[in-house]
Amino acid sequence: MRLLILRHIMKPTRRIKVKNGIEYWYEETPYYDKEKKQIRHRSKYLGRNVNGQPVRMRSAPAEVKEKIKKEMEPAAIKSSFDYGSIFVLQSILEELNLDSYLEDLLPPSEASMVRALTFNRIIRPTAMKNVESWYEGTSLALESPQINLSSQRVSELLCRLGESNIPDLFMSRLIEGTGTKNTLIYDITSLSSYSQLINLLEYGYNRDGDTLPQINLSLILDKDKGIPVMYDIFPGSISDVSTLSGTLKKLNAHGIQNYVTVMDRGFFSLSNLHELMDNKISFIMAAKLQLNDLKQLMTEAQKDIDDVKYLHKFNKDPIFAKPITYNIDSSMEVKGYVYYDPKLEQTEKQTLLSRLYDIREDLLKVRLNKNSNPYVVFKDKSQGFGNFFDWKVIDSRFDVAIKQNAVAQRMNKMGKYILFYSGNFDWLKCLSLYREREEIEKSFKALKNEIDILPLNTHSEKTTRGFIFIAFLSLIIRSRLMNMMQEAELLDKYSVELLLLQLEKLRKIILADGQIFVTEMTKKQREILQALDLCA
Repeated sequence: MRLLILRHIMKPTRRIKVKNGIEYWYEETPYYDKEKKQIRHRSKYLGRNVNGQPVRMRSAPAEVKEKIKKEMEPAAIKSSFDYGSIFVLQSILEELNLDSYLEDLLPPSEASMVRALTFNRIIRPTAMKNVESWYEGTSLALESPQINLSSQRVSELLCRLGESNIPDLFMSRLIEGTGTKNTLIYDITSLSSYSQLINLLEYGYNRDGDTLPQINLSLILDKDKGIPVMYDIFPGSISDVSTLSGTLKKLNAHGIQNYVTVMDRGFFSLSNLHELMDNKISFIMAAKLQLNDLKQLMTEAQKDIDDVKYLHKFNKDPIFAKPITYNIDSSMEVKGYVYYDPKLEQTEKQTLLSRLYDIREDLLKVRLNKNSNPYVVFKDKSQGFGNFFDWKVIDSRFDVAIKQNAVAQRMNKMGKYILFYSGNFDWLKCLSLYREREEIEKSFKALKNEIDILPLNTHSEKTTRGFIFIAFLSLIIRSRLMNMMQEAELLDKYSVELLLLQLEKLRKIILADGQIFVTEMTKKQREILQALDLCA
């Protein structure tokens, strides 16, 4: 009896599947899988749905074939739009509530324009005059067809953003929404430009080696959230050291308190140490060994830094960490650690020796012309390493020797550095948080390369400020996507660009009769979206 019931239940059935807007008949035959102990189905293709009946192209009459061909011609598809990459970025925008903040601060059409400009910097950075063409090929155009992304309108929008307080209000909402309060990583970079109309552009220390005037851009990263939460813009001649005081005041204005700030040696100065200590702000800061008493402190620490009582392991490699105290003045002292990293020392030695060798060989090949200035040529060829060489000119050639003492003195400092701190930190916590500065360096790299912010191609200070706000939004979303990819273990298979390129193939299609549907997902697309815990 049970066998008869099973046979009755497991009769084949027919059903229609829709692919790319076209209907196909399939026969589904159930069977019992003994290994998995469950009923499964075998699917058999029967043919195209023609007037309610399955028809195979090979056996169809000529008039039916002609009808089917016409239906399958490209003319049946009116438009095709990138949907997959837009879907992922939109999901992140909503997860972080960035869309809500923009809608609170901007009219609907301008909020849509900002979203489009932001997504463009992540998916396919292009000149602002070309954004409209890109936009028309994305599913954003279906959602907000009314917005105007002409070059003039985009320029006007950037100008309004740049002269308003919208970026500051946005950052306040972002900081409040993310609950930023723990560990903040602070750094600064240079943004160069050919423009002669931006007042902020000034010559200063350029971190990329450019000879153009620049704007300095500071960035604060929330270590726990893994996204940037605040930025500021300074004239190009302003040094890193002098930006800290204003940044601390802005953090306080945004309501951020009881945090730890992590900074590179570019921010080190006695006045900054005083300000941090006076305001009871926890910090970790690398020391710049320019002051004589700090040089003496390092010299004293080096005498026994390699004592085994200071030996530890960090990321499976040996490292020495010696606690020290530095008296800023008679009323204040700051604690720190002197670190000695043998692996770093070896790397730095190899880099220096290789560089000196290459410079020496280049100098020996030089043939000076009669009008050449030997000092200028030497300075140009030595590339900042001139103090390591003795040189003279003999018969229009350089006679060059590397200074042994200069090399020995430099090598004696290699692999050693000081981290000062205020707060409840041991050697491991200090070093771990300081090493995580790499995240903000990655952010700067993404800003300049992937988001393609350089060189700045804006023509006024207002539009420049507006454009940097768009780049900041792009960096938030891209950073969050990177974190999601890391958590999903996708970074060994895809870069951000490759992942978005793969998802661009997931399209929204409009047929000639006005129907809209999403194309079938490929296996790779499905794996990506499942790994990111997103469902299109």
